[in-house]
Amino acid sequence: MRFIDYPDRDLLAIDVANRLAGDLKNALLRNDHASFAVPGGTTPGPVFDVLCAADLDWSRVHVFPTDERWVPQDDPRSNAGLIAARLLTGRAAAARLLPLYAPSDRPEDVLPEVTAELVPELPISVLLLGMGADGHVASLFPGAPELAQALAADAPILVAQTPPSQPERRVSLSVPALTGAMSKHLIITGSDKRARLEAAMSEPPEDAPVAAVLDGMIVHWAP
Repeated sequence: MRFIDYPDRDLLAIDVANRLAGDLKNALLRNDHASFAVPGGTTPGPVFDVLCAADLDWSRVHVFPTDERWVPQDDPRSNAGLIAARLLTGRAAAARLLPLYAPSDRPEDVLPEVTAELVPELPISVLLLGMGADGHVASLFPGAPELAQALAADAPILVAQTPPSQPERRVSLSVPALTGAMSKHLIITGSDKRARLEAAMSEPPEDAPVAAVLDGMIVHWAP
């Protein structure tokens, strides 16, 4: 793991966007397409605003969420909806979006179909993650009854999760899918999240799931 500190969030957004664009270009030099897994939430938005203007062959970039609330894409809480609106615009509108949601009351009923779409995308070329104040990444929350399955070395690509602190069920990329990425970036902001991340480094992943994905990670932090 490597830390990069920035004096403010604007510089973080610009530098991370440039690094991601460079990683995607390198992946496209070696492969016919690049897979790009990104989070929802508010933290990556400014990065997306810069990255969407990057000069690269977006038509060969396949974008998918690291996790998803079990809601349709037109729901305001959908990660895919946020990614489509904030990242897949400008030059990046040419990228292909792979949603993790499919119409069903229960994610378990359609996970095989959704997972099949992701198999050709692994290992992930470029991964961007955020972290919650409780140490969760993607939708791997402390206290979720299915967390142990997602942490396991033989976990499937996607795992349904039922975080007790959240209003809806979710699906998430598992730890093996996340840690297998070729290029890995984590962005956090504020002193509280930095302190949480530093504490997580000595905690078990069951208590701080972010601890399971830090190997080889570049952590970008701004106050």
